[in-house]
Amino acid sequence: MDQQDFEAAGGRARHDVLAALAERRRTASRPGARTDGRRIALAVEGGGMRGIISGGMALSLHEAGLTGAFDAVYGASAGALTGAWLLSSDPGQLAGWADAEYARAMIRPGNPLRGRPVVDLHNLVEHLYAHVARMDFDAILANPTTLHPLATHTGTGLSTDLHPLLTDPARLRLALRASAALPLLAGPPVELDGSRYYDAGLAESVPFRTALAQGATHVLVLRSRGPVAAPATAAPAAAPAVLAPSRGSRVIARTVLRRYPAALRDSYLARAERLRADEELLGRHDLAPPADGPAVLSVRPGPDTPKVGRLARDPALLQAALEAGQAAMDDLLARLP
Repeated sequence: MDQQDFEAAGGRARHDVLAALAERRRTASRPGARTDGRRIALAVEGGGMRGIISGGMALSLHEAGLTGAFDAVYGASAGALTGAWLLSSDPGQLAGWADAEYARAMIRPGNPLRGRPVVDLHNLVEHLYAHVARMDFDAILANPTTLHPLATHTGTGLSTDLHPLLTDPARLRLALRASAALPLLAGPPVELDGSRYYDAGLAESVPFRTALAQGATHVLVLRSRGPVAAPATAAPAAAPAVLAPSRGSRVIARTVLRRYPAALRDSYLARAERLRADEELLGRHDLAPPADGPAVLSVRPGPDTPKVGRLARDPALLQAALEAGQAAMDDLLARLP
């Protein structure tokens, strides 16, 4: 939640997720040596260059010394890239999200003229991360806090955790590319162990459900989308009609995805409805954590956060968005009990 939502909820500094993180910080609990019986996960939303916002939140977590409080990091699309940097030997490079070189490496408008996708994940991961702004892939693989890049299996249309496939740096790089391989914009799916994968957002844009399914007792969700407007009245409303897919989604389903199984197209076309269900569930957890069962808390950018498109490259805009993400997380951490 952002600061206004937090205060509207009565300044709930005792939210179970915050209490669990505070306890781990107080006891200097480290992954691999837990005694509290909890499994605390971090879930990082992506969204192309909009992922700079959740990247700023992750940077603040690192600066607060809280990365070791998590047992696992789940990332979708650009959120998987953020999760990898967070678990690397140099998480401070998360600030590179706002670097002009980073944006140029990933968003390349002239690429279609050369037969390459606009979002050049191969250049980003295999060149920039491997040789320029070097990501320590070995450190990520060795980190006791495990990385779980999510992707969408092209055969089933289901969200898939690629963590079991991360056996060496080359496969880690493939998994990071698979998690962000958006149809049309980022080229064809990425093949890994005989299966092909598209962007996690086709099946799980906000990667908290997989964390819960794998036994997380507490999940902190870093959102790249801004706050959802509150209803004008507290009176119960009739169940809304199912959200229809956008015109652009229908075009991509009929063209780019036409040769894939219907399960993939159906999953892609259901994204809007699935996101609405996620928003409703996360909103309930934020404002009224359940008395039992898993606890989930979202961190959102504030209402004044600049709007960042998937293909944004303006350094000033990206820097402002990074700082907005940092500010949202700093506000929340200031309320740790």
